[in-house]
Amino acid sequence: MNHLDDNKHSVFLLKYRLILTTMQRRAVIDGEISRRLKEFFITNADSYNVSLEEWDAHEDHIYIRFRAHPNSELKKFLNAYKSASSRLIKKEHPEIVEQLWEGMFWSKSFYMVTEGQSMAGDEAAYLEKQKERVIRKRNRRGRRQEVS
Repeated sequence: MNHLDDNKHSVFLLKYRLILTTMQRRAVIDGEISRRLKEFFITNADSYNVSLEEWDAHEDHIYIRFRAHPNSELKKFLNAYKSASSRLIKKEHPEIVEQLWEGMFWSKSFYMVTEGQSMAGDEAAYLEKQKERVIRKRNRRGRRQEVS
């Protein structure tokens, strides 16, 4: 059974699943970068009434399960996390900057659902769709360069 969260006037359980992908699905997340991204998430989560439940990193995306309060401003938290963690990682690991697409660490898009709505197939479909977009963009750029 899930432990319920509460505050002065309410009882709630708000769990989310989140996937953040690197820009153009660049394979730049290793163990050390994952550790720093996770540390940074935990450090900044309190300011937004968010708490980490699960962290799983892959070379081109991270999967996060977290809890939030009704007053959590999730969009603000995500924007702050993505921009600040990107700056932090590029500062601490300048060697990866040349591997990034136009110097950008995170993709602008993300996948987030409440835990009750999430299904493994949906997450896999999202990741596949992101990969297909990257391939299409790369192919279009390649054709434009051939024409020039």
